[in-house]
Amino acid sequence: MTVLLVAHGTRNPHGVALIGDLAAAMRERLADRVAVSFVDVLGPSPSDALASLVESHSLAERGRDPVTVVPAFLGRGYHVRRDLPEHLGRPSLPATRVTDSLGPSDAVVEALADRLRAAGLRSDDAVVLAAAGSSDPASHRDVDSVAAALGRLLDTPVEVAFAAPTAKAPQYSAVGDTVARLRRQHARVAVASHLLAPGLFQTRLESSGADVVARPLGLHPLIVERACRLATDRTAVSTAC
Repeated sequence: MTVLLVAHGTRNPHGVALIGDLAAAMRERLADRVAVSFVDVLGPSPSDALASLVESHSLAERGRDPVTVVPAFLGRGYHVRRDLPEHLGRPSLPATRVTDSLGPSDAVVEALADRLRAAGLRSDDAVVLAAAGSSDPASHRDVDSVAAALGRLLDTPVEVAFAAPTAKAPQYSAVGDTVARLRRQHARVAVASHLLAPGLFQTRLESSGADVVARPLGLHPLIVERACRLATDRTAVSTAC
């Protein structure tokens, strides 16, 4: 089996390194080739990575099975539903099997709760789920479902805020504004990072004024396990593309 892990892309070297580390963790668990690509900001793109696999004869050595593409995204927004299929459908590329994205999923919700507790969450904290930000309604539905599930797990209301708010989604405020509003009602505010890797957005969370800011999900064991399960479970095929 050959796996292609597809992430968003970032100019932050720590964020790029984390995706490489996630691929390495998958490679160790699966004992298979796990290549990396990005849909934005930097390369290789998914189409370039697939072409490179063909040129290196990696696919021929592994038979005619399609390449398993795992979208390293926490929601099924525009990049997963539009950008990725466009890359994979280009001529002369090998066949692919696209799995569902990392989230929304129970693994993501449990990892979010674990990261919050590790950061010092208290039972009476107001909780904010901070996502990157999107104008895509599908992404909004996903992040709302994660917030609701996290609220049930923690037995407390969870509000959604964006690190990069957009005028096309006025229902979501900036993280700093949400923290300031909740601070007027609560003694403490905790922010759950609905981000995969460190970078500009995580920096905005950390400067939001919250008492507790969780780390990105990154290499949390549940995220690594989720990625590996997607890669190996033949029934875990995305219907979003």
